[in-house]
Amino acid sequence: MTGYTPIGRYFEVEGGRLYGHVREGSGPALVFLHYWGGSHRTWRPVIERLDAERAFVSTDHRGWGRSTAVPGPYGIEQLADDAQRVVDTLGYGEYVLVGHSMGGKTAQVLASRQPSGLRGVVLVAPAPPAPVGVTARVQEGLSHAYDTTESVEQSIDQVLTAGALSPELRQQVIEDSLRPTEDARLAWPRQGLVEDFSGVVGSIDVPVLVLVGSHDQVDPPQLLREHLLPLIPTATAAELHHTGHLSPLEVPDQVAAHISAFVAGISGA
Repeated sequence: MTGYTPIGRYFEVEGGRLYGHVREGSGPALVFLHYWGGSHRTWRPVIERLDAERAFVSTDHRGWGRSTAVPGPYGIEQLADDAQRVVDTLGYGEYVLVGHSMGGKTAQVLASRQPSGLRGVVLVAPAPPAPVGVTARVQEGLSHAYDTTESVEQSIDQVLTAGALSPELRQQVIEDSLRPTEDARLAWPRQGLVEDFSGVVGSIDVPVLVLVGSHDQVDPPQLLREHLLPLIPTATAAELHHTGHLSPLEVPDQVAAHISAFVAGISGA
């Protein structure tokens, strides 16, 4: 590990302020976007294993973590707008989006806008740009996944992971899952999950690396190979071994190694 020495700060966005961790350093900077149920803390195990000189920002989406005072809307377009505002505030000349699950769908939408300075995208167990097999029953069940400590634990054990998390990380997932406002929590199963961006992601014009979890039950490898990779001309995939959906927490070594190699490749290092 190379350490974790960020500065906590808030970022002005429409309607309020997002909380995040920031580290100054060399570029391209890494812009981390967390999953539905997470926070900026989700990325810490990965960041600890990256170059300590690499600039990064990792924020709590509006309604999540320490950004619960920020009102909706909480749709994917709004989350993409927020991420762009953070990038603009920090003045990044070159950066890479790193999005996990819901954050991965957000990264796809932002990248499709071809923003200035974007050099690449890493999608970690991303939600595909359009819903696949999502029924009203699935949406209703998902909307209750984070109702209580018991339901979160059931989600961790039966759906989200392929192996045991450390007690500390398990408690973190429980806390983060229970912390959001109700509107933010429900926005993903009722809105974000079913928003269809399949018609815009083909405009992404930077390299995209898709990291798929070998035992991911939420966004399985085959689903992403069929319903995401063909839609993004610049995308390639790599498999993360022995992990479920929470790969940044389950196999941070693998995730960090892929990010490091990707950044080195686009930087010509």
